[in-house]
Amino acid sequence: MSSLTEKMFRKEDPLVYQDKDSHLIRSLTTKDFLALGVGTIVSTSIFTLPGVVAAQHAGPAVALSFLAAAIVAGIVAFAYAEMAAAMPFAGSAYSWINVVFGEFWGWIAGWALLAEYFIAVAFVASGLSANFQGLISPLGFKLPAALSTASTGSNGGLMDIVAIIVILLVTTLLSRGASQTARVENTLVVLKVIAILIFIFVGATAIKMSNYTPFIPKYHVNPDGSAFGGWQGIYAGVSEIFLAYIGFDSIAANSAEAKNPQKTMPRGILGSLVIAVILFVSVALVLVGMFKYSDYANNAEPVGWALRQSGHAVIATVVQAIAVVGMFTALIGMMLAGSRLIYSFGRDGLLPKWLGKLDHNLPNRSLIVLTIIAIALGAFFPFTFLAQLISAGTLIAFMFVSLGIYALRPREGKDIPMPSFKMPLYPVLPALGFLGALGIFWGLDIQAKTYALGWFILGMVIYFAYGITHSTATVDKAAEHEKD
Repeated sequence: MSSLTEKMFRKEDPLVYQDKDSHLIRSLTTKDFLALGVGTIVSTSIFTLPGVVAAQHAGPAVALSFLAAAIVAGIVAFAYAEMAAAMPFAGSAYSWINVVFGEFWGWIAGWALLAEYFIAVAFVASGLSANFQGLISPLGFKLPAALSTASTGSNGGLMDIVAIIVILLVTTLLSRGASQTARVENTLVVLKVIAILIFIFVGATAIKMSNYTPFIPKYHVNPDGSAFGGWQGIYAGVSEIFLAYIGFDSIAANSAEAKNPQKTMPRGILGSLVIAVILFVSVALVLVGMFKYSDYANNAEPVGWALRQSGHAVIATVVQAIAVVGMFTALIGMMLAGSRLIYSFGRDGLLPKWLGKLDHNLPNRSLIVLTIIAIALGAFFPFTFLAQLISAGTLIAFMFVSLGIYALRPREGKDIPMPSFKMPLYPVLPALGFLGALGIFWGLDIQAKTYALGWFILGMVIYFAYGITHSTATVDKAAEHEKD
């Protein structure tokens, strides 16, 4: 038993990761990370969630739900910035927790994030497909039912062919390298932000102040048992909205490819979150000001609908067209980060080692695995099913990273370099980050928690059946004993 616990709680030497990741090309700048972060965070969610959450939970106070979620995300982002500056390794939370808490806890944190990346890629691809089909439908183009939606058991759908195509396109782009990907990402992000700003400025001309009253509706229980109105509705909105802010982990996952990570990582993580918060809150306020929040019930494209209903049909088409193209940025960010995480598992032997091999200094083998699984999920599982696990896995990783600051600080300037950025208000803020993430996790629906439990049971089986015995830490330890 002592041998088992020793294997589970062994801590990786940060110099080992530094050496293993040395072959990755450091080519990404602050500008690239800002684009990557904004492109991933400001994705499908900004065009759908403000209307959905306003109608279901918060009313005009949906802006407060976005703000509350942003505060928790911001606190955790401070922890991410310090970790990434101190340990710029591929794999983000997985690699960091492996160093500060040990292999078993690193695996748990990484496995949690892996659920996010697998499902978020499929989720965004499925959402992009739905928006694309909605855009071409008025032009008379309509895909056969069998190829236009994933199977739901009732609509005759077999697969989502558009989701498959877009995932393959992004895979092809990523296989050419991070620097070339960054140039495409930067351009698409600018286009997407322009589309959002157009909506904000045009939509602001149609605002009716009466739609903001009452700003916080009276509390009542929805037919499905969820909360509407009052602080309860705002809280329910926070739990649903939080998936919009999970994208900054995608920046940290690529820190092994950052130029001057001591500066670029904190600037990229915190800067992209600030930009995203401003855009989310602005869109939410304009949307609920244009029409009564209840008008957005069961509306999958509230931004386009609001523009059309207020007499701006041409602008609605332009914004939606740019939005569809802009959704590629979220796919790029998620697939870039997810492939680096799978590479990290292979690098350390917790998954088959061929996943940790580089082709032309790129983790293309792990990218292929991510592509195959994401296609299977995005093409054959309904959009609503895919939304369940995203927030759950990420929030668990966020809790680990927040607590990890307490283990990191005593080692800074010793076996871990002193970072140029440190989380402020230590030791209070890390605890607040942990409690905030825990509070939002508690607010998730029971189905999300059940899926998360099943995912972690699978992860434990893989770790104890394969990872713990094939870990490179075990191999290195055995080699040391042989030398002795």
